[in-house]
Amino acid sequence: MEAARGTAGDTAAPTAVVVGGGISGLLAARELARAGVRTTVLEASGAWGGCVGSHVVAGLTLDSGAESFATRSSAVADLAAELELAGKIVAPRPGGAWVQLPDGPRELPRTGVLGIPANPWDPEVRRSLGLLGSLRASLDKLLPASLGTRDEAVSVSALVRARMGRRVLDRLVAPVVGGVHSADPDVLDIDMVAPGLRAGIRDHGSLAAAVGAQRRGAPAGGGPVPGAPSPALQKAGSAVAGLRGGMHTLIPALLAELRRQGVTLLGGTRADTVERTAGGWRVTAGGTAYDAGLLVVAVEGPAAIELLSGALPELAGHRPEPGPDVSLVTLVVDLPQLDARPRGTGVLVAPQSPGIQAKALTHATAKWEWLAEQTGPGTHVVRLSYGRGDTRHGAAVRPEPRTDTELFEAALKDASALLSVPVTAGDVVDWDVVRWGGALPFASLGHKRRVAEVRSICAADGTLAIVGGWLSGNGLAAIVADTPHQVRTLLP
Repeated sequence: MEAARGTAGDTAAPTAVVVGGGISGLLAARELARAGVRTTVLEASGAWGGCVGSHVVAGLTLDSGAESFATRSSAVADLAAELELAGKIVAPRPGGAWVQLPDGPRELPRTGVLGIPANPWDPEVRRSLGLLGSLRASLDKLLPASLGTRDEAVSVSALVRARMGRRVLDRLVAPVVGGVHSADPDVLDIDMVAPGLRAGIRDHGSLAAAVGAQRRGAPAGGGPVPGAPSPALQKAGSAVAGLRGGMHTLIPALLAELRRQGVTLLGGTRADTVERTAGGWRVTAGGTAYDAGLLVVAVEGPAAIELLSGALPELAGHRPEPGPDVSLVTLVVDLPQLDARPRGTGVLVAPQSPGIQAKALTHATAKWEWLAEQTGPGTHVVRLSYGRGDTRHGAAVRPEPRTDTELFEAALKDASALLSVPVTAGDVVDWDVVRWGGALPFASLGHKRRVAEVRSICAADGTLAIVGGWLSGNGLAAIVADTPHQVRTLLP
């Protein structure tokens, strides 16, 4: 076997191998290269960026995965600025999203976290909950702050039900959690999907107050927020932002910087084995050995543990559950009736809603002004998400569409129902299906503890870091903030 990219004993030129060329792997390589470490990235596929990808539909280059980022911190905005993309940061159009409930569509409250309202008496909240639902939710401020905050791990469902009642859970939280995390709130760890929220209850006295503090960018305990979003991103009703041209424009900018820094990028190179050596690590891929003093593993959780368990047996018992399989159906339609943006920027679907298989719909040309400018009046981009990977909170499990044809037919039916505008095959200019197999992290109850244990094993080794959304938490903001921090623990 050939030893490539230096050896662990070459102290004059520290070396690293990064396994995985998704967004977390590229960010890890960037941090290493900026510290003067000779770095090689091994990516199994021929594509870079992972879930921050692109595809072409009807001649439009669109996001095939992440299409926005949370503005609860400045992590992504700071990265964009460093890549000279700050001028491309845009907020979505005002108008907000809707939620499809069993009794019809309602506007989704714009001042919540995971659908949890900051004020149960907001008109949008009351329309979804009804008088009794808002009254029950408002009892939250009278409950002791210890309720839901004392246990080591608490599910989203348990916390919301205890403090605000089942109606908030069923009609607001379950649709958001299903649409964003493809998970059932009964099994999702609140500390992983809404970090700091339980601490906020203790500090501010209620769940609603904690939500309000998070929306304002106020941390538990008060004081300034490290990495808080700039006022330009804190637009009313908007907790997300995007990039003109799509989030995928981050990837070529990152790749260009890595090449300037001398990083070796090897696509189509799958890591087969990882071994300890006298001075570091050996990664074998396709019969070639890559030796280095430092190792960063940036692949999905099950694959990461499987790859490392031979070299570090203590990791073997920490294999996470695989994430759900998610399918995204993108339709480009010629349908002037959608110029009115009948459901704002999109619709999240309550799992109890009859007859609808999609968990969410994004009306991309209604959400992003730059995209509407590209398509022109009458032409619209709609994306529907399938695959909850859960027990569909409060509803019977229905068979998911599997083939491209089944997904296309389901998308036409669901888009018609969710937008209240008939969408037929004759209206479709072009369409595409993108599948993400297990790529979405699944933070089941107790996952925070498991993450801490994995990180403790890595810290004890001192030359290994494991990064990615399954550890940092789902979403670009979490990954972009966490990955450089983890890599810096390896550097002198």
